[in-house]
Amino acid sequence: MSVEADLLTWIDSLIVETLAFSPGEGLPGGVRRAALAELCAKISPAAIDLEMMDTAACAAALGRQIQSPGANFSAVLEDQIEQLQQFADIELSARLSKQRVAAGGSAELFQDLSMIGDFIGEAREHLEMIEQELLLLEQSPQNAEPIHAIFRSFHTIKGLAGIFNLGSTRDLAHEVETLLDLVRNGALPATPSLVDVVLACADRLGVIVDCLDEDRSGATVVLPDNGELLERLRNEMMPPDEDVVVSTVSEGGGGATEFAEVAASKRRGESANAHVKVETSKLDYLVDMVGELVIAQSLVQQDPSVIQLGEPRLGRNLSQLGRITTDLQKIAMSLRVVPIRQTFQRMQRAFRDLVKKSGKLAELELVGEDSELDRSIVEQLADPLMHMIRNSVDHGLEAPGEREKTGKFGPGKVRLVASHQSGNVLIEVTDDGRGLNRSKILKKAIERGLIAEDANLPVDKILELIFEPGFSTADQISDVSGRGVGMDVVKKQIQKLRGRIEIRSEPGVGTTFLLRFPLTLAIIDGLTVKVAGQRYILPLHCVHEIFRPVADSIYRVSGNQEVVMVRERVVPLLRLYQMLDRTPASTDPYAGILIAAELEGRRYCLLVDELIGKQEVVIKSLGKYLGTMPGVSGAAIMGDGCVGLILDLEGMLSRESFDAAA
Repeated sequence: MSVEADLLTWIDSLIVETLAFSPGEGLPGGVRRAALAELCAKISPAAIDLEMMDTAACAAALGRQIQSPGANFSAVLEDQIEQLQQFADIELSARLSKQRVAAGGSAELFQDLSMIGDFIGEAREHLEMIEQELLLLEQSPQNAEPIHAIFRSFHTIKGLAGIFNLGSTRDLAHEVETLLDLVRNGALPATPSLVDVVLACADRLGVIVDCLDEDRSGATVVLPDNGELLERLRNEMMPPDEDVVVSTVSEGGGGATEFAEVAASKRRGESANAHVKVETSKLDYLVDMVGELVIAQSLVQQDPSVIQLGEPRLGRNLSQLGRITTDLQKIAMSLRVVPIRQTFQRMQRAFRDLVKKSGKLAELELVGEDSELDRSIVEQLADPLMHMIRNSVDHGLEAPGEREKTGKFGPGKVRLVASHQSGNVLIEVTDDGRGLNRSKILKKAIERGLIAEDANLPVDKILELIFEPGFSTADQISDVSGRGVGMDVVKKQIQKLRGRIEIRSEPGVGTTFLLRFPLTLAIIDGLTVKVAGQRYILPLHCVHEIFRPVADSIYRVSGNQEVVMVRERVVPLLRLYQMLDRTPASTDPYAGILIAAELEGRRYCLLVDELIGKQEVVIKSLGKYLGTMPGVSGAAIMGDGCVGLILDLEGMLSRESFDAAA
């Protein structure tokens, strides 16, 4: 960290320490005064080293004031810290301007440090859009809209770079803009090589933005050289041979720059009316606070002293509070879930590069991009999806000659599908390639000592061996895959997000990876039940019906499995106390309550002792000490302040749990 950054951090800490007490409290305690004095002792010499004399003198005077506080100490302290901040801002801006002039830049660059964040955010939005539109252009070279959109984005980036006097960045964006204008006017075709060079320029601009983001002061930023890219751009602008048919995407000439400016201005105006940019940390804090409000409202409403009052008016007020809390919770949760579109679209660029590198012919189909998922899951889903798509292209899809021999004609297909199912989000990664080679997987597993030679594993267990660390069936290691460091990371990441992964593969037909995630990681509707004297919470979306068993409706079938007749349908009966390894007060199933639950098309009946009721609960992590517990997805604070475990029915009703319960 630079001295300038340290200085700003210490001043910010000084402000925070000052805000920790109010003027009416009198003198702060000795510990707090010592912390303030220590910060001043750091600020003063650092400011002297940076030749910021007014800042240094102000910090020294402030330190003396803290050591010997007088009357109205709190008010005087606030005034002096405000003056210190003003001196630091003025002198630091002047210092940075001098450094820019010495480096051949402009003194105006970064004079308003807050604008750098705006530039970085807007530039990244445009670069993301450029990548998406370039992929569309590559698929439809005759389509004019992608070219116009890409041109407008580069024009905007060029203007922003000019404002901050980023000369090399401005020149690069300008050259790309010139190339795109030739395509717009029909002077050049939108060839794959042109798309490649524009993508390379967009990547370089992304690197520049990252460099600026790492050091927002701009004083020590070293930007990459763009000479090679500029040369590639100029070569791409060379007119094609006369016998080459030019595919034009022009919708009229002239007025390119004016058109871009008007369109960009219009789009910015529409966007400003429709959206407001808010830091994600603030949204996360809001959602957390709403969760705490839900807990507090439940604590008040179920407090025994409140219930004993029996006041009708108080009851009505509490009911109104409950309705408002529920509405607020729904709004907060809508802020937390976002469409998965952005993550899906990021896969298009990666898929394109992988296909080009492998020399295979393949197409990527995206379905269900509007499906919404918890933002924290979406942000961490990119790497697992990238690994699976990489495996689909490298291991799954056949080379063109091999596909034709197996009766498959045309490019290979990879589908990325998102959908909602039973309160979860289901993501499928499917390819129509060769499928997983089970015999090869078994041979590799035996060689590595993962299974015995005479092991007789079911198909699903054989396929799950690819999730073992370091496991790979690739004959050759490439820069794409083959080292065995992908799928085990995928599984761990998905489990970390409280998700599950399942494999379905048919030799010669293809492979499908199924990922299941909860819709949200924050708040769920739960059904609170009592089992063996303990309260547990079942996700309500899995529950179909609740009933008491009638006489002679429960009996045993082959294998000693208990079943119950539900609406003339035989359904397996699972005693929840056995699955939780608890000792109930009574083992008589007719004394309990049955909960019919359905997951992945299979229906079960869970036996519980008592039904407490429906409740919206805030999901809390079990913490690092407990970690991940099989069959438990989290915990919740109940209305009386006690903790209830949230059961993971999908994990409990897996084949292993089913066999154990039977």
